[in-house]
Amino acid sequence: MKDERRNRASSGSKRPLKTLDRALSKLGAGSRTQAREWISAGRVRVNGRRVTDPEAWVDVARDRVEIDGERQKAGPRTYLLVYKPKGVITSRTDPQGRRTVHDLLPHRSGHLFTVGRLDLDTSGLIIVTNDSQLAERMTNPDFHVDKTYLVKASARLSDEQLDALRRGVELDDGPTRPAKVVRLRDPGGRTVFEITLTEGRNRQVRRMVEALGAKVLKLVRVRLGPLEAEGMKPGDVRELTPSEVAALGRAGRSPAKG
Repeated sequence: MKDERRNRASSGSKRPLKTLDRALSKLGAGSRTQAREWISAGRVRVNGRRVTDPEAWVDVARDRVEIDGERQKAGPRTYLLVYKPKGVITSRTDPQGRRTVHDLLPHRSGHLFTVGRLDLDTSGLIIVTNDSQLAERMTNPDFHVDKTYLVKASARLSDEQLDALRRGVELDDGPTRPAKVVRLRDPGGRTVFEITLTEGRNRQVRRMVEALGAKVLKLVRVRLGPLEAEGMKPGDVRELTPSEVAALGRAGRSPAKG
């Protein structure tokens, strides 16, 4: 099937040929990473045949693509903004039985997935959607989409330490990009500040503060691109407006512009 699809793709066909993982993502089934997991696990069939190669070509207009026997069809796009509470995870399911972001959502048809992640002890804004193209733009560090966090550190941080965050600090996976940092207050010998990043490494804010010799006592994502948490509280879910979706599509800078 793979060679046949590639020949069709290179023959000038104008039909919407895509690799299987991209096709599933385009149909709103989930992210490409999730699609590859489903394909590798043998859960995906194309025209009744099990396909385990994510690079196999499919015609999304004609081929019948199924996951666990359920046909995947393009449906309406869904865009939800969730204020994730502390103690809730962003995975779809959890073997330990903990609450997930998906437990907060109203009942909806279609496959929704979170855009990026927030760790268990971090609260704040996260997008849930079935738009894989938007998800890729929001999570690709080349687009420099701003993410702002409210941070409470375990110690009073000096101006020099905050300047270090602004310049970028050295972590075990390399130096961080420069960040915007605003000191808000210093209650009880601790510092509360806002930090805006354009990348999203695992536990990045916590590790940056730890590099200064302190710990993060509280971490909340209060802004995600053009979206703000104003008026929302932990556990709230709302639909994005068309203008907000359009603003997300313009967020950040394109790789070509740097």
